[in-house]
Amino acid sequence: MHFIVCIKQVPDTTDVKIDPKTNTLMREGVASIVNPFDMFAVEEALRLKEKLGGTVTALSMGPPQAEAALREVIAMGIDKGILVTDRAFAGSDTWATSYTLAMAIKKIGDFSMIICGKQASDGDTAQVGPGIATHLNLPQITYVRKIEEVDDKHIVAQRLLEDGHEFVDSPLPCVLTVVKEINEPRLASLKGKMAARKAVITKWTAQDIGAEPAKTGLDGSPTKVVKIFTPTPRQGGQILTGEPEEMVRKLVEQLKDVVVGVAK
Repeated sequence: MHFIVCIKQVPDTTDVKIDPKTNTLMREGVASIVNPFDMFAVEEALRLKEKLGGTVTALSMGPPQAEAALREVIAMGIDKGILVTDRAFAGSDTWATSYTLAMAIKKIGDFSMIICGKQASDGDTAQVGPGIATHLNLPQITYVRKIEEVDDKHIVAQRLLEDGHEFVDSPLPCVLTVVKEINEPRLASLKGKMAARKAVITKWTAQDIGAEPAKTGLDGSPTKVVKIFTPTPRQGGQILTGEPEEMVRKLVEQLKDVVVGVAK
């Protein structure tokens, strides 16, 4: 079986800068890590490989520095790393990103399962995994907390819901997005770290994966950041004191003044 794990390199800090021309994050010079939720996806893919056999490929879209993220997961046991990198991808929103990753997955070819973290820490949209499934016309199971059954033809997964959980049976191939409750990511071994240093990372451009220019980067992003600004600080509130009946009377009077002012 062939498992594909999509990972993202994200800033390891909240102190990031915005490019005033493009209104996108400036990642150069900022310490980066593998998106924490993606580490659970990596671990689950490795466990599936150990149980069912096969190989695991890590796929990432990003600038050249994202190669470090792929080497980090290779040190954990991933077999191969592919980095899709091109200036044409700059400014991609979740739709353009999922399109680009889907095109790369088409180029990879045969696969049994695509696993993603539920969301990225720098976006928190949880849209890329479902977007990949949409572009590839595959079934998807999101917010997976446990895999109940799996073989080379189907999977039964337990989804985490706000008020409980549900079980979903899906044929393979399919797309999974996983939550942190699913496992505990392993640490890289010394042997793994040595292998990661020597690993050859495959790099593809937009042309290599056959991506249409109009569907990538800023041009292919339906959502755009039009303006970024610092909100005006909120003014201090007023604290009413006295007996409960007196405070209620004061509050009602102030609310009446506000309502009358708005009506005028």
